Amino acid sequence: MMIGNGKDLGRYVALGQVGMEMVVPICIGAVLDYYFGWGPWGVIVGTVLGFSGGMLHLIHMVQQLDKTAAQDENAKSDSDDQTA
Repeated sequence: MMIGNGKDLGRYVALGQVGMEMVVPICIGAVLDYYFGWGPWGVIVGTVLGFSGGMLHLIHMVQQLDKTAAQDENAKSDSDDQTA
């Protein structure tokens, strides 16, 4: 499988990072539950923190993508105006 360009690769890496941001706190909570006997509370807190952090990161990525798309559209319309 061939990936298009560096920009696409960066997006894939960022999405992988978001996934890790959601999973790692849950795993840390599970380990803390195991070693300290906290019951499900470590996993619950890890889930809330991981989901919140991951969603915030996804929202930020979408906003950046929208801003980049708007800039590309403006640049394209400016170049079309100059050639006409």
